[in-house]
Amino acid sequence: MNTEKYGLEKLRKKYGVLTFGNALESFRKCEEISQKEFALKLGISAQSLCDIEKGRKIPSPSRAVKIAQLMGQPEKFWIQLSFQDMLRHEQIDCKVSVV
Repeated sequence: MNTEKYGLEKLRKKYGVLTFGNALESFRKCEEISQKEFALKLGISAQSLCDIEKGRKIPSPSRAVKIAQLMGQPEKFWIQLSFQDMLRHEQIDCKVSVV
């Protein structure tokens, strides 16, 4: 995919990088679900969900798979976000691609 064609770099500059937390929050808001309801659906506390959405916690890849399954979303996408957040947290400049 040509990122210039779709303007992903411009979106990144304007809104920041895509993280597990902000993707999860966007999904929840698009579904019009409260944090409390969504946390219940995911089997975690509302505080844990808040911590994930705000980037204070990064789900492990296995937790990312469980979350993706509960949302009915592609597992690879959420695993990739989880790994990318972990690398960013460790200040390792590397792109992750889940095959």
